[in-house]
Amino acid sequence: MPASAPRRAPRAERSYASGPCTAPLLGDTIGENLDRTVAAHPDRDALVDAGSGRRWSYRQFAADVEALALGLHSLGIRKGDRVGIWAPNCPEWTMVQYATAKLGAILVTINPAYRAHELAYVVGQAGISTLVATRSHKGSDYAAMAEEVRGDCPALAEVVLIGEESWQRLLDLGRSQDPGQARETLEAVAATLSADDPVNIQYTSGTTGFPKGATLSHHNILNNGFFVGELCRYTEADRICLPVPFYHCFGMVMGNLAATSHGACMVIPSAAFEPKAALRAVQEERCTSLYGVPTMFIAELADPDFTSFDLSSLRTGIMAGSPCPVEVMKQVIERMGMAEVSICYGMTETSPVSTQTRADDSIERRVATVGRVGPHLEVKVVDPATGRCLPRGEPGELCTRGYSVMLGYWQQPEATAEAIDAARWMHTGDLAVMDADGYVSVTGRIKDMVIRGGENIYPREIEEFLHTHPDVLDAQVVGVPDERYGEELMAWIRMREGAAPLTEEAVREFCTGKLAHYKIPRHVHVVDAFPMTVTGKIRKVEMREKSIELLDPAHRPGRSN
Repeated sequence: MPASAPRRAPRAERSYASGPCTAPLLGDTIGENLDRTVAAHPDRDALVDAGSGRRWSYRQFAADVEALALGLHSLGIRKGDRVGIWAPNCPEWTMVQYATAKLGAILVTINPAYRAHELAYVVGQAGISTLVATRSHKGSDYAAMAEEVRGDCPALAEVVLIGEESWQRLLDLGRSQDPGQARETLEAVAATLSADDPVNIQYTSGTTGFPKGATLSHHNILNNGFFVGELCRYTEADRICLPVPFYHCFGMVMGNLAATSHGACMVIPSAAFEPKAALRAVQEERCTSLYGVPTMFIAELADPDFTSFDLSSLRTGIMAGSPCPVEVMKQVIERMGMAEVSICYGMTETSPVSTQTRADDSIERRVATVGRVGPHLEVKVVDPATGRCLPRGEPGELCTRGYSVMLGYWQQPEATAEAIDAARWMHTGDLAVMDADGYVSVTGRIKDMVIRGGENIYPREIEEFLHTHPDVLDAQVVGVPDERYGEELMAWIRMREGAAPLTEEAVREFCTGKLAHYKIPRHVHVVDAFPMTVTGKIRKVEMREKSIELLDPAHRPGRSN
C-alpha cells in the first residue's frame, strides 16, 4: 500500500459467535446412550412419578423400556415407522420415548390440547401407524377422538391406551420373550441404526395455516439434551423436577435426555402443571433442579402456601419457553434459592436450545440476556432485509447453525427451504442483539415489533418495565391499529392478589418520565389470564385480535377471564 494511502478504520466486530467446547459431540443413538448410563448407574433413581409414588431405578427403567420396544416390534414397528404419543406427562410417556428410539421408529409427539380435526391432520400428515394415548385427560376423550379419525387415516393400524389391556399386552409380549432371543432382536435392530436417523417429529404451533412437523435426529436431540445438562452442571446426583410438557422439547430433550445422559433422576410432579404439585415434588424428592416457563414460576411464587415448602435442595433449574421477565428471574434466585438457575433460548427446529446462561454468569447477565451460544453451535444477528451480519449492538434477526438444526419439516421441502438457507442457517424470526462479549438479548418477534408514527417499538422493553410496578404480576404488550400513528400500544396486565385494577391513567402516570412518550401504552386491559399455548407461550396474535375487538366503540371496559 502506498505510504500516502489513508488507513482504513477497523471494521466493527460482527454479531457472530461460535461455541468452543473441549467435550466432543456424542456419536451415539439415544438407545446406545441409555445403555451406557444403565451400565454406569444401574441402581440409581431414573424416574419418579410423584403423584402415584411409582419409581424406577435405571435397571428397572431399562427393563420396561426394552419390554415395550419388543412389544412394539412384535406389532410390526420397524425403523422409520411413525409412532404417535398423545398423553399428558406420565412415566409411560417417557418409556415410549426411549422404546421407539431403541427401534429406530420416529416418535410423533402430539399436543394434549389437540381436538379431533387437529389429531387427524397430524396422524395423516406424519403417516402414524400406531398411536399410544391415554383414554382421557382434562375432559378430552382421547380414545373416542382416536376412533373418530381412524376412517380418514388409513395408515393408523393400532391404538394403544396407556394403563389398559392394549398397553399391558404390549409389555407382556415383550416380557414373555426368551431373554437370549430378545437380546438378539434388540442388538440386530441397533446394528441398523445411525445417530443421523430421524427419531422425533414435533409439530410447531404456527399461528396461521397447519402446523409443520420439525423432524429431529438422535444426533440433534441427544446432544442438545447432553450439553444443556453440562451447562447446568448435572451429575448422577441431580434430581430434576419436570412440570413442563414432555410433548415439547423442553420436557423430552432439556428434561429427559439431559437427565438420562448424565444418570440423573427425572421427577414428574403431576400430569399437567399444578404449582403446589411442583413445589411439593421438589420438597419430597429433594430435587436439585426445577424447570418452567415464566408463567409457571410466577404461579409457584404466587401460591399462597409458597413459604411452607422446603425448597432448600434446589441448586439450579431452567427458565425458558418465552421471554423471561427480569423481576421474575430475580425472585426465582432470591426466594426459591436457585442460585444457578439458567435461562435457555431456542426453538423446536433447533432441538431446541441455541443459547444458555452459565452458572458462573453474573446475576445481571442471567436476568438481562439469554446467555451465550451453546457448545458446538454458531449464532449470528443479521439484517432481515439483506441477510448480512450486523455489527454487535445492533438489533436484527437471530440465526443459528450446527448439530442442532432439524433435518427439515416432514415432507415439506419448500417450507424447509424457507426456514433454513443454503448455508444451513436456521432463521428464527426473533429479534435479538449481541453485545461485545457475545451475550444475546432477545427483544421480541420480528412480527411483534410495533411501528408507531415511524418509531420502531419492541414490546419486551415495555413489558420488563411494567413488571417493576408493585401491583403487576405479569404484563404483555401488543400493537393495535391507530388512525393517527398507524399503530398504538395496548398493555394486557395481570394484577397481584388483592390489588385494584390499574387504569390507563395510572399506567401512564407510572411510565411518564421513565419511558419515552411514544413507548407509553395508550390502552390498558386488566385480565385474570393470558391466552397461551400448552407450553406456556403467550399467544400474541390472539391477544392482538381480541384487543382490536375490545377497542370497538361498543366495548365497555371490565375484567376479563
